[in-house]
Amino acid sequence: MAAKLFPSTVRSGPWSSAEVGELKKYLGGTTSDVVSRILARSVEDIERKVDELRSKTSGGRWTQEELSDFKRLYGTRTDQDLALIFERSVESVKRLAARLCLAKDKAFLKKIVGPSASKMPRWNPGEVEKLVVLYPVQPNLEIAQELSRSVKSVVSKAHNLGLKKEPDRLRQMGRENVSLRYKRGPSLES
Repeated sequence: MAAKLFPSTVRSGPWSSAEVGELKKYLGGTTSDVVSRILARSVEDIERKVDELRSKTSGGRWTQEELSDFKRLYGTRTDQDLALIFERSVESVKRLAARLCLAKDKAFLKKIVGPSASKMPRWNPGEVEKLVVLYPVQPNLEIAQELSRSVKSVVSKAHNLGLKKEPDRLRQMGRENVSLRYKRGPSLES
């Protein structure tokens, strides 16, 4: 399919920042062969660039854009791939994922580890009771932290129970989202 969609001519020479950005977008999401076709670079060139990325790490605060991309990619990429994509250490990736209560997608884990990879802890009646009380008024991240669960788990269980956020909470979420969109919100340390 990639061979049909993308030209077979191969580029060489220095990488543009746009090409590096494209490489990061596909890193861990598909094979080097497919990335090679998409970027019109040789597989060897792709692998050299990935090796070069391994030597780069930055620190400091995560930007709002990085946080957004991180949340979007976390479930479908290994921590090692995320470290390359964001030029951070694997430990930094793990700390941020823990702070944001993120979890890998079940289908992704099955692909990487096998069918036994996605054992989900059952909700006990006390946790369900807490969720019913907290979900309408509290942010999902805070609920996840309080219950030691992932945000996906909280949202999924709330959906299964038919829980909804209260109108005041929805308005507050809207204001928070607008604030983040215009980069007025705080960023997180690495």
